[in-house]
Amino acid sequence: MRWNNIDKQSCSVARALSVVGERWTMLILRDAFFGTRRFDQFQANLGITRHRLSERLSKLVDHGVLVKVPYQQRPLRHEYRLTRKGLGLYPVMMSLARWGDEWMDKGEGAPLEYRHLPCGHPTQATLTCSECGEALRPAEVTPQLGAVLKELAARLEREGHTFEDIPTLLKHAISP
Repeated sequence: MRWNNIDKQSCSVARALSVVGERWTMLILRDAFFGTRRFDQFQANLGITRHRLSERLSKLVDHGVLVKVPYQQRPLRHEYRLTRKGLGLYPVMMSLARWGDEWMDKGEGAPLEYRHLPCGHPTQATLTCSECGEALRPAEVTPQLGAVLKELAARLEREGHTFEDIPTLLKHAISP
């Protein structure tokens, strides 16, 4: 599988990475969550080349993660704002920050603390079950076919393929 075709996989992680998995993209989003909106601010904060920043911002706009909003008419200038789709990445960003704090701090401690404004306490991202509220642990969660893959599996089985054929058929269906 080539990186350019990763969005064709029947995998939510692969499809998400096709949008946010390139270098710089998560740092651009981090800054957007911190309130950065203008091209020059992103560039100054990140030290990224103008060309690369323009590419990344355009891709995020094309995928509906950011929206370009004019803030000046002469000359025409835009700022970038998170959309609902972009805001949906906040739990990912907070989880990534927590992982970095726990595993990449070199014993120096977390560079930032996050305070939950309604209660006033420092907080960390936690992943919990949407139904019972318990913490999610890899050994206690199992993936199962979702509606799309169930329908595909049923169709392939109707066509005479066995369940064991499905991974191979899917691989060939998404290969270039």
